[in-house]
Amino acid sequence: MSPPFVTLGPWLRRTFGRGVHRVALDAGSTCPNRDGTRGFGGCAYCDVEGSGTGALRSGTELAEQLERGIERVRRRDADPGVIAYFQSYSNTYVQSDRLREVLAVVEPRIADPVVAVSVATRPDTLSDSALECLGELAQRVPVWVELGLEAADDEVLESIHRFHTVEEFRRAVVRCRAAGLAVIGHAILGLPGDGREGARRTARVLAECAVEGVKVHNLMVLRRTRFERNWRAGELAVLDVETYVEWLADFVERLHPGAVLHRLTGDAPPAQRLAPHWGVHKNEVRERLAAALERRGSRQGSLVKPAPGDGADTRPSGGAQVPKR
Repeated sequence: MSPPFVTLGPWLRRTFGRGVHRVALDAGSTCPNRDGTRGFGGCAYCDVEGSGTGALRSGTELAEQLERGIERVRRRDADPGVIAYFQSYSNTYVQSDRLREVLAVVEPRIADPVVAVSVATRPDTLSDSALECLGELAQRVPVWVELGLEAADDEVLESIHRFHTVEEFRRAVVRCRAAGLAVIGHAILGLPGDGREGARRTARVLAECAVEGVKVHNLMVLRRTRFERNWRAGELAVLDVETYVEWLADFVERLHPGAVLHRLTGDAPPAQRLAPHWGVHKNEVRERLAAALERRGSRQGSLVKPAPGDGADTRPSGGAQVPKR
């Protein structure tokens, strides 16, 4: 029986006709709330590597990162598809020449084996020239822009040092779609001051924006973050797994029924993560979510009222067609 929500693995196989794996890439980008443009020190939950690999700082250039990643994937899968995932920091927060240089790394590997390019960034770092660069690439391979919303409340965003607004996120989605790009929205459940209703509100905004995909996870406390200080001082609590699953069920019920859930829980190296320590594998979180929705008699999008003419299978294409094999 299929789960009552749209999971990434089966969607990738249906879309690309084979197993698809991410290869994380570090382009050495930075962020406007680290360099002083909007703030210093980064988001309260973000570590000094910007949730990335730190590979470029170690001297591993992008082309080598991609080739090493492809080699790793091929040891597990003889005929894989690959998502070239520019992960660390805000990858469009660079001059257009640098962005073109970064994106050019994937060109020789389009279709063999790169079937999609995913670019993590912020909604306030999407210049017209950046969207033009991404839109040009999207003529040859699907391009996903991963935009951090995190919480649909400007006060919460200010308190966690995001320093952008919900309206900026909304506008960024519209601009991405006009450029032929798909959007994956990011959300964090359990942020201080957000609560259960905040989880519901964030899902509603993502549904209203009709993002093609969603990454959602629980608040984690990582070493070398602002939240580490708060947590050690007893000023910050994290969700237990039972509470998270209930809030996650609320969240999923309010998403667009066609949005693909790329992630359902947080993931960080054990040595880096201070809290929580659930002792529960991510597959069990997925199973618990399915069970919670089944108990409620609901599923993804069950609390969304579709606009006239809208349907679960009417998703924006996100640009280029899937390459033929």
